[in-house]
Amino acid sequence: MVEHIRDDEVVLSEIHRALKPNGKIILSVPQHPWLWSHQDELAHHVRRYRRRELERKLERCGFKVAYSTSFVALLLPAMVASRVGRRRTHAGDALQDLRIASSVNALFARLMHIELALLRAGMRFPLGGSRLVVGLREG
Repeated sequence: MVEHIRDDEVVLSEIHRALKPNGKIILSVPQHPWLWSHQDELAHHVRRYRRRELERKLERCGFKVAYSTSFVALLLPAMVASRVGRRRTHAGDALQDLRIASSVNALFARLMHIELALLRAGMRFPLGGSRLVVGLREG
């Protein structure tokens, strides 16, 4: 949600204020500004976060970062390939970039299941299309 808000730190500060002691915020945001594409514009994103950017903002707003990792890491090469040399989607068809063959979709789904298993096993990824961060309001 914060990727849609210009002044994200004001919102994070208000969430911190509203949370009970030991309350948590779980954020999933798009990562890496260099991955910006027309799909971000269609989703009304204001930004893609840099690695550690969201963690620093959470800390400035009073949170302790309890967990942080990239995800959609195993699909990052496909994301990069889909964006090389492209800034605009097909005119008039916002969903064109999202249409892929069912076999490719099945492969991508399998890779995401593998990634989830690795994350559950404790692995953290330094790079990925998205970032998952858990902030704690200590109290």
